[in-house]
Amino acid sequence: MNTSTCAPIYIGLMSGTSLDSIDAVAVRFEPEFELIASHSEAIPPAIHAATLALFNPGDNEIERLGRLDLELAKLFAIAVENLIRQHHLDRQQIAAIGSHGQTIRHRPEANFTLQIGDPNLIAERTGITTIGDFRRRDMAAGGQGAPLVPAFHSALFRHPEHNRVVVNIGGMANLTILQASETKPVLGYDTGPGNVLMDNWIMQHRQESYDRDGRWAAQGRVQPQLLKQMLALPYFCEPPPKSTGREQFNLPWLEQMVGALAVKPQPEDVQATLLELTAITIADAINSHQLSDLQVFLCGGGSHNSQLRSRLSELLKPHYLNTSAELNLDPDWVEAAAFAWLAYRTLNRQSGNIPDVTGAAGYRPLGAIHWATE
Repeated sequence: MNTSTCAPIYIGLMSGTSLDSIDAVAVRFEPEFELIASHSEAIPPAIHAATLALFNPGDNEIERLGRLDLELAKLFAIAVENLIRQHHLDRQQIAAIGSHGQTIRHRPEANFTLQIGDPNLIAERTGITTIGDFRRRDMAAGGQGAPLVPAFHSALFRHPEHNRVVVNIGGMANLTILQASETKPVLGYDTGPGNVLMDNWIMQHRQESYDRDGRWAAQGRVQPQLLKQMLALPYFCEPPPKSTGREQFNLPWLEQMVGALAVKPQPEDVQATLLELTAITIADAINSHQLSDLQVFLCGGGSHNSQLRSRLSELLKPHYLNTSAELNLDPDWVEAAAFAWLAYRTLNRQSGNIPDVTGAAGYRPLGAIHWATE
């Protein structure tokens, strides 16, 4: 009998800064990690637009937030049901859902973060214990509430002989430093924008949700003055722990940068410069740690951007570069799997944060548990 098939299943849900879809995975952690199933649930245009509208201050926010909190929860529950149905999962084996929720504000300088998509409603609609609100306990302990995935990266990807860096390129980009020596602390932080500015710019100018393979960026030329202006942002020089979001990197900020130029560049030149900004800030952060025998693994949607990968490869020479697929986890599902892992940790009364990463006063179990009814 294969005992692994009797081990509890955990479902992870992730809706990131890019807002491209809801990622849902089913995984086991005993006796070892196993990705059982995955599913991507499209976000309807109306919910997408309503979420984008809440990223920045506006009228009637509380009313709009309350309604969207429920609509997103219903969509998360649908994602779970579709995952279960499509892959014929046994509900009796599912221990819990870990739902990240949708971040609409993240202001670590004010000790404030907010993710919506009510886990009460997810638990009620699915009949499965649901754990959500992972970030605020870390913040209550003095941390930034982000990034949280480095703890999962450490558990799954650390190697006893090779220094590794795991780079998640979603809307924002964050990295995890995993040194071969277990006596060295795990480090991690947000490096700055991942896809968010490129996605916003191409949507505004070409009505496309993202720049496939960086093809549009490849048609442009990097604008040195624009790049210099953007790199002058103090965030890039701040020491970790640090985290960021759309509150800093957004279309109005980008338009202000472009508007300050004496000569307005072509849209494709701006796109090329945005790709360079993402590549440079990631590579500079990695190179600042001066690690030898380094393996760099990419995950998240940005890992599919061949132009960005090529530029990172150049900037990181002679270090090895690949995606997390080499480590037996598809780059599209790493973050969702991380929140399944956080649910697993919480349900087993174990910590989910790393104080050296978030700046919290200590290790804490994360999230609130919303129990399924008997």
